[in-house]
Amino acid sequence: MKKPSKRYAEASAKVDKTKVYSSEEAIKLAKETKSAKFDETVDLAFRLGVDPRHADQMIRGALALPAGTGRTVRVVAITSGSKVDEATAAGADFAGGDDIITKIAGGWLDFDRVIASPDMMSKLGKVARLLGPRGLMPNPKLGTVTTDVAGAVKEQKAGKVEYRTEKTGIIHVPIGKTSFTAEQLKANYAAVVGAIVKAKPASAKGTYIKSLTLSTTMGPGIKIDTVEAFNII
Repeated sequence: MKKPSKRYAEASAKVDKTKVYSSEEAIKLAKETKSAKFDETVDLAFRLGVDPRHADQMIRGALALPAGTGRTVRVVAITSGSKVDEATAAGADFAGGDDIITKIAGGWLDFDRVIASPDMMSKLGKVARLLGPRGLMPNPKLGTVTTDVAGAVKEQKAGKVEYRTEKTGIIHVPIGKTSFTAEQLKANYAAVVGAIVKAKPASAKGTYIKSLTLSTTMGPGIKIDTVEAFNII
């Protein structure tokens, strides 16, 4: 087993592994335990009491973070007619129709999000095997298939995040960067927790949020009081 770096060890020593922190304490501690020279991402991990094998317990969605994500998102809009120009004006890094699809089919994947208008979805089938495994295939439930292409582009550029339950019932959601103020991280934290709490499936039995952990890219996990989460909404 690889020995933890000195920076990680020092950061980890600041976290009491036996303690459950309030969200305010956890956010403050996450900023204090950052150890990398780059601007680390602050990640929130939920362990949920759901069984994703059942369709009605698969939690998936997207939301715009009040304070943004702190990262540059490259957005490609696949649409037609005047909507191509509208997407470009809204901030899309790339916009087009058949030309973009042909480029993707050739192996081009230099983007982070794909927005598509409904009329282009049948054509996107030819590149689904490239986009799907990377989580890039447009989906109406995530707001990435829409007639309001320009609006969707603006949301993605402003800081919209997607979340999805993994096989083990875990959901990871980035809520910002360590360079964010505590207030910005609190606003994003509240938005994400509120969305997950509201998404509780009616068929889910027992404890819904089993654990809630905050961490930075290179930092230790900080346990947060799960009871507090239900007081947000």
